[in-house]
Amino acid sequence: MARPIVTLTTDFGLSDHFTGTMKGVILRICPTAEIVDITHQVSAFEITEAAFVISEAYCYFPKKTVHVVVIDPGVGTARRPIIAEAAGQYFVAPDNGVLSMIYAREKHKVRAVTSDKHFLKPISRTFHGRDIFAPTAAHLAKGARPASFGRLIQDYCRLRFAEPQRIGKRVWQGTVLKTDHFGNLITNLHIAEFPSLADRPFQLHCGTATIDHLNATFAEGAPGEPLVVVGSSGYLEVVANQSSAAKILGCATGSPVDLTIW
Repeated sequence: MARPIVTLTTDFGLSDHFTGTMKGVILRICPTAEIVDITHQVSAFEITEAAFVISEAYCYFPKKTVHVVVIDPGVGTARRPIIAEAAGQYFVAPDNGVLSMIYAREKHKVRAVTSDKHFLKPISRTFHGRDIFAPTAAHLAKGARPASFGRLIQDYCRLRFAEPQRIGKRVWQGTVLKTDHFGNLITNLHIAEFPSLADRPFQLHCGTATIDHLNATFAEGAPGEPLVVVGSSGYLEVVANQSSAAKILGCATGSPVDLTIW
């Protein structure tokens, strides 16, 4: 039989013990688990960035994969731990909107994790990744039924950051969902929503740049020149050939992006 898969997405970085400790908890409960690191380099507290990351990764995993997403600025507060079921997979996360892009894309149901029988005791107020999320994921991977963790809820947190807003007859305001390792600025403007960009004049404003044409590759621009390309996720990306658009334009996750189409 295939080994159960548990993925980890966090903002813990790699210099502390947090990530390794979570893996130890998972393996102690479910020794056959195969743990996959999606990333531990989400910018600290950046729920938007984490939501984009998990939304781009989950669809490449097999059914019954358990995804643990711990970007949790509200750790220790009244925010709930949840289990979401979508696309035949499980998502274990704090109820802070980090799964919003999954909700928008897939039919889903969400449970509040109210049973603490699987939690590590005592429960730390500052490390729910170890004491709540990791053991919950491990028991799911081991075969526990989602219903055993808590009831279905409808009032879960659902954020709208992935939806650009129309602010004029021909103008939309978007945002940067993520700045990747290369300094590319991934916006929430999806080419499927703006297919006319290929043959209609437009202007995209991002930081100090105004760009008026769509490029197919990074290499179509001069080194350091800001460009707009359609990235592998289908979202428009503001990039710079062999350079960091984020540094050149002074932008980051959450920066506004304006698009005008004539």
